Amino acid sequence: MYESEAKLAEPNATMRSGVGNVRATVPREHRQTVGNTRVDNPRIRCNKLNVYYGDTHAIHDINLDVGNNEILALIGPSGCGKTTFLRCMNRMNDTIPGCRVEGEIIVDKQNVNSPEVDVVPLRARMGMVFQKPNPFPKSIYENVAFGPRIHGLTANKAELDEVVETSLVKAGLWDEVKERLDQPGTGLSGGQQQRLCIARAIAVQPEVILMDEPCSALDPIATAVIENLMVELRQNFTICIVTHSMQQAARVSNRTAFFHLGDLIEVGETNELFIRPGHQLTEDYITGRFG
Repeated sequence: MYESEAKLAEPNATMRSGVGNVRATVPREHRQTVGNTRVDNPRIRCNKLNVYYGDTHAIHDINLDVGNNEILALIGPSGCGKTTFLRCMNRMNDTIPGCRVEGEIIVDKQNVNSPEVDVVPLRARMGMVFQKPNPFPKSIYENVAFGPRIHGLTANKAELDEVVETSLVKAGLWDEVKERLDQPGTGLSGGQQQRLCIARAIAVQPEVILMDEPCSALDPIATAVIENLMVELRQNFTICIVTHSMQQAARVSNRTAFFHLGDLIEVGETNELFIRPGHQLTEDYITGRFG
């Protein structure tokens, strides 16, 4: 066990107050997140979010906003709860037996955890891009057309063609595939497949794009393309990305949230958090002492 993890395993955990180098010893169950968890114009607001896998308490009392048209990066060591938190936003955790979610996730004044919420349109509003590219075993065209067709977003073939082209243009893929739209999406390179999945996500006109380590299986060149794409998409979408790459978080995100052992340890403007972290655990993680 690393030193900083050992500290947290004890009844008391050392934390920095965020003012100078003043430190206080606070019981872990009473720890509070360092930094401002709220923003003026939230697209998503999470209040006292808790997730349980059976008897395991996976994330604890998370309060966090995702701002409108921002990129929020979620960082932290494996098993810290960042992917669990991401999957709460479009209720992907509903598919996991024994998973229980408590608390509020407010989008447009509605709690998405309410039993009255239909998860099908919710997942259209919050598109998800997974760690490993997962194009459908269909043509490039059909990969992008699938969502708008089943959601009834287009009235005819001409409108569907326009949605497919627009989505591929936004994903930076149109020029590379426009002459072979009838070929299998699985025949594209890894980076192209991931951009196809992004095009598929945005084709249903989402408000939010959730990305779970979208570049972890890609080479550096493909990663750079995806990162540039994220920055461009921020003009029209809110993006929340889980990443193990602190360099990636620093390059693309406006704000960063650091998770550890199911707790939200710190959140703040990305440049500030990486240069002047307010919590000792954050500093230990970004300087490579653990993780």
